Amino acid sequence: MFVRIHNSYRLVVAIADSDLVGKVFYEGKFQLDVKENFYKGEEKSEDELLKIMEDMVREDATFNIVGENSIRVALEARIICEEGIKKIQGIPFALVLL
Repeated sequence: MFVRIHNSYRLVVAIADSDLVGKVFYEGKFQLDVKENFYKGEEKSEDELLKIMEDMVREDATFNIVGENSIRVALEARIICEEGIKKIQGIPFALVLL
């Protein structure tokens, strides 16, 4: 999974399954664009990703999360719940504004 942390007015943590980066998904009028320049950062293991998520929650970061594996880790970290997960073309994603 890729993780990239953007410094904006607050930290934005972009997380995506590695195989989805660079792809675009469509469903009706909705589009999920997993852009390399936003999501492609360092590749991390599940344990590393879990630690990053836990640390970034304490930093009051926002999260953009895409993909089955990334969503599963976010659920484990308890930064999202099932109700907050949406899908486009079967690809799960979640946005978290803490």
